[in-house]
Amino acid sequence: MSTFAELGISSEIITALSDLGFTEPTPIQVQAIPLILKNHADIVSLAQTGTGKTAAFGLPLIQLIDPKNRQTQGLVLCPTRELCMQVSRDLESFARHIQGINIVAIYGGASIEQQMRELRRGAQIIVATPGRLRDMLRRKMADIAAVRFVVLDEADEMLNMGFQEELNGILSETPAQKNTLLFSATMSREVAEIASKYMSNPVEITVGARNAGSENISHEYYLINPRDRYPALKRILDSCPDIYAIIFCRTRMDTQEIADKLIQDGYKADALHGDLTQSQRDLVMKKFHARRLQLLVATDVAARGLDVSDLTHVINYSLPDDTAGYTHRSGRTGRAGRTGISVALVDARDMYKIKQIEGKIKRQFRQCAIPGGQEICRKQLVSLIERLSSAVVDQEQIEPLYAEVAGQLEHLDKDQLVKKIISLEFGRFMDYYRNAPDINPKPSDRRPSSSSSRPHPSVRSGSSRGGEERKPYQQRSEAVGKEFAQFHLNIGRRNGILPENLISTINEASGGGRIKVGKIEIMRNTAMLEGESRFIPQILQAFQQVKVNGKPVDVKVVQEKPAYRGDRATDNSKKFRREREQHR
Repeated sequence: MSTFAELGISSEIITALSDLGFTEPTPIQVQAIPLILKNHADIVSLAQTGTGKTAAFGLPLIQLIDPKNRQTQGLVLCPTRELCMQVSRDLESFARHIQGINIVAIYGGASIEQQMRELRRGAQIIVATPGRLRDMLRRKMADIAAVRFVVLDEADEMLNMGFQEELNGILSETPAQKNTLLFSATMSREVAEIASKYMSNPVEITVGARNAGSENISHEYYLINPRDRYPALKRILDSCPDIYAIIFCRTRMDTQEIADKLIQDGYKADALHGDLTQSQRDLVMKKFHARRLQLLVATDVAARGLDVSDLTHVINYSLPDDTAGYTHRSGRTGRAGRTGISVALVDARDMYKIKQIEGKIKRQFRQCAIPGGQEICRKQLVSLIERLSSAVVDQEQIEPLYAEVAGQLEHLDKDQLVKKIISLEFGRFMDYYRNAPDINPKPSDRRPSSSSSRPHPSVRSGSSRGGEERKPYQQRSEAVGKEFAQFHLNIGRRNGILPENLISTINEASGGGRIKVGKIEIMRNTAMLEGESRFIPQILQAFQQVKVNGKPVDVKVVQEKPAYRGDRATDNSKKFRREREQHR
C-alpha cells in the first residue's frame, strides 16, 4: 500500500491529513495524484461518490499553488452549492498548515456582496457553481484568465442539470495552456464531448468497471402494486430499526407529501427540495448530520453534493429517468469503505428500468418480498434486545432512583416484566400489523393484460399520495366529445420508452388524472401521443426537465384534432401519416 509521502505529497499537507485522520490514500488518489504532480496531465477520472476524489485533485492542487501569487490559479466547478461548500471546506482543511492560500467559494443562495468582497482580497483557488461564477465574470468580479488548473467535479451532474452553456462560457475564458481534471461517476456522451473539446490527450482513470456501481453497495428491489407504494415503504422502514437513509422522490410535491406523511406516522423525517430557503436547508441538514433525523426525503437536485458518509440505505421511492441518476443516488451509501443498500420500489411497468440499470452498473438486483407484520415485529424486538444488552449503566447516577423503582416493580416476575416492556415498546407496531394483509403483488398483478396488443393506458396509483388511489385515464372509446391535440416527442423505442411511461409523466403533472390521453404511437426514435387540447400547456410542462436515459425530452404540438368517434379518429391528415412514417 502506498503512502501519501510516496505519492509526492508535501510534509505540510501530510500533517494536515494526519490531523484529519487520513493515513492511507484510496485507489483513485494513488492513480491521480502522481499524474497531476509529476506529469501535469489532463485527466478523466471515472469514480463513484465516496471514493476520495476530492483529495485526489485537491491535494496536488494545494501543493502546486503559489501562495505568494494573488492571482486565481485554480478553479473547481461543482454542480451544486452543497458540493461547492463541501469541496471548499475540504481544500481549506488540506491547506491549514500552508500560509497565504486563500480559497473562496462562489455559489448561489448566499450574499453575492460578501462573495465579491472575498474575491477582491484575492483568491488563489475559486470553488464555484457554474451559474454564480458566470454572473461574477459578467460583473468583472472574477478573473480566471491566468488559471493553471481547472477541475470539473461531478461533470456528468453539471451537464444533466443543464449547465452546458455556462461551462462552455466559463472554459472559453480560461487560457489554452492549463491542466483540466474531469471527475465523473459516469461517462456520458456529453462528458465525452467536454473531454474532447477542452482537454489535451487526457489520461483516463477508472476505479472499478467503467460506469459501474460501487462494490460496497447491494442493490435490491421490491415489486409493488402502485397503490401500495407508501405502505410498502413503511414496511421496509419498520423492518430496518436502525436505518439511516435518504428517500429519493421525483418531484418536489412528492418529496414534501411523503415527508409529511412519515412525520405524521411517527418517523424522524424531513424534506429537502428546491422550495426551501438556504436557511431551511441548512437546518434540515444540521439535524440529519446530528442524527436527530433518521430519514431525509429528497429530490435528486437537492441531494447533490450532500456529505453524509454513513448512510445505511438509499431508497428510490420512484426510479429516476435515467441510469446515471440511479448511479448518483446509490453512490450516497457505501462510502468511505462502508457497506450500504440501495432499494428501489418498482411496479411491473418499471422492470425494464431495472434491467437497464443492471446492464449499466454491472450489478444484479436482488428481489425482496415486502415484509409482513410478524417479521417486522420480530426484527424490532431483536433490535430492542440488542440495545438493552449493550446499554451502559451509570451506577452512580441511577442509584438514588433504583430503590424506589425496584420497589414499585417487585410484584412483577421476570416474565411479566419482559412482556410489559414488549407491549410498551411495540404496542404501536403490534396494533398496526395485527391484521395487516400481504401486499406483495400476486402473479396476475405482475403482467399486462393479454387482451390488448399494447398496455392499457392507465396511470399508476398512489405514487405520491401515500396510497391514495388515483383515477385511471379513460380509454379512447370513452373520450368522445373531447378535442385532442397531437404531440411529437424526440424519444422512442430505442430509448426504452413505453406508453405507460408517457401517461405517468402527464399524470404526475396533472395531480389528479384529469387529462384524457388518446392514441399513442411509439416509433424507433420518436413518439406521437394525443391529449386534450385544453391541457396543451400542462402536457408541455409535464415533460420539462424530464430526461430518458440522459436524453432531454423535447415535446412539440403537431396539430389539433377533432374529437374521436367510437374507436377511430376522424382526422386522417396526410401530415400526421407523413410525420409518423418519417420517424419509424
